[in-house]
Amino acid sequence: MKKWISFPRTEGETSRQAHADLPAGTFEREMGKEGFFGPATHFYHRHPPTGWTDFQGPLRPHAFDSTKMVHSGTSPWDSKPILQNRDSLVALWTCRAPMEHLARNADGDQLLFVHNGSGHLYCDFGHLEIRDGDYIVLPRGSLWRLEPDQGAALELLLVEASGGHFQLPDKGLVGPHAIFDPAILDVPAMDDAFRAQQTEEPWQVQVKARQQISTITYPFNPLDAVGWKGDNLAVRINWRDIRPLMSHRYHLPPSAHTTFVARGFVVCTFAPRPIESDPGALKVPFFHNNDDFDELIFYHRGDFFSRDNIHPGMLTLHPMGFTHGPHPKALAAGAAHTRKETDEVAVMLDSRTPWDILPDAHAVEVQDYVNSWAQPHK
Repeated sequence: MKKWISFPRTEGETSRQAHADLPAGTFEREMGKEGFFGPATHFYHRHPPTGWTDFQGPLRPHAFDSTKMVHSGTSPWDSKPILQNRDSLVALWTCRAPMEHLARNADGDQLLFVHNGSGHLYCDFGHLEIRDGDYIVLPRGSLWRLEPDQGAALELLLVEASGGHFQLPDKGLVGPHAIFDPAILDVPAMDDAFRAQQTEEPWQVQVKARQQISTITYPFNPLDAVGWKGDNLAVRINWRDIRPLMSHRYHLPPSAHTTFVARGFVVCTFAPRPIESDPGALKVPFFHNNDDFDELIFYHRGDFFSRDNIHPGMLTLHPMGFTHGPHPKALAAGAAHTRKETDEVAVMLDSRTPWDILPDAHAVEVQDYVNSWAQPHK
């Protein structure tokens, strides 16, 4: 067990409750351990902690505009890898035509998030109709392929749990049915569409193992199972099925929105919700240090209330050691309580190991992102 040096103390002007009723004219910053689960101290500053006039060096935050990527290739292994570390690989891929081969990831569980489009997934477990906003978890070793609907290319965020597995989070005091009931998870069906594709024609399987591709040829379609039983499953949930935790008097940390956990990282979903209504509660995310996690956000839908000049299809990366929070316009709008609810949908990944930024991400980087917080020097 961990035995933190833990004896909360108070010095100077403070709030009695974190994220609420701040001393007049101050800006709160949280410095904590273990993300939002360990000991934390809240500082009350006279100026926004992001109110710099210049920022130099490799710690700077990054924004990437995936809408400027040119995707080609007919396989998920032709995707654009953007971030990688020992626990995860994050990539983007547009599937424009039915896959003419099967894919198998032998390096880890595979998570697909459908950003745009609709179509069909065929895998060992059967057939699923899929649409925008779907998360699909494919266990390590699964065979699968996609068929986009005609005129509806599937734009996908791909997340690999390298050497690991995706699991559901421990929901603690709120119980196992909060946020989403596990009963809402869909599994593929061995339906007529699945049986119809079980032909005796040659099929190839492209297997990714140790980040290398091997091709295996069969004289038949190996998606030929007639049944299955067990609990190592392909599952699907859509963000529309998620009922986010809310508090009208307290701004909850991002960890309250955790959807999946894996070794070394978590996946969270920001879904539309009412904004805090208590007069003293913060209405936007609080300033905080990223001291133990790299934070990646993929923006899917809506108006991103804590960010300026961000549109769907963009990603931001805030590296560990970087203090960040809402952009100045969002901070002012929150203070004025100009909005009563959010309409944003975003996928957040928090990683305990720093990510390496890969060339395909650098190619679409928004170089001036760090200055989106900058304050004019007075």
